[in-house]
Amino acid sequence: MKITFNSPVVLGYAFISAIVYFALLNFNIGTSIFVLRPEFDVTSFTWYISLFGYGLGHGSADHLIGNMTFILLLGPVLEEKYGSKNLLIMILSCVLITAILHIAFFSHGLLGASGVVFMFIILVSLTNYKSGEIPLTFILIVLLFVGKEIWQFFDNDGISHFAHIMGGAVGAVFGMQFGKAKE
Repeated sequence: MKITFNSPVVLGYAFISAIVYFALLNFNIGTSIFVLRPEFDVTSFTWYISLFGYGLGHGSADHLIGNMTFILLLGPVLEEKYGSKNLLIMILSCVLITAILHIAFFSHGLLGASGVVFMFIILVSLTNYKSGEIPLTFILIVLLFVGKEIWQFFDNDGISHFAHIMGGAVGAVFGMQFGKAKE
């Protein structure tokens, strides 16, 4: 038996996120490029990096482990279905869309891969999507996962339920546009 690097984008994302977390343990993460600050600062080079970098930052070991568990569980299935290049484009698109909308509507920072996790959850529920059909699993996942986020949207719990909802929305768009099963 040999160990294989079966999912380069997913494994790379997990490894880089872990490296970022451990590298920043002794520093103030709030001042880093791994936190999205709640303002548009088009004159700052680091602001552009943080539009993507926040998706690698995590506030605690529990936050990192929770997100990476889902990413490592669901990601290889998605990388096999969509291909490494397309999955990377989906991840980057999800992070960027969420960042821009978050800055437009909220006055607090953002960090973590939770939006990507929700995108993966929705994408997996659409793996056998066929044009003109809506899988019951997709409906149930939206009701359970996204419904819970909408329900908790106004809780003052330090969790960006908006990022989760946006990740799910991006996942639904990608899943329905590009995930059609061979008919």
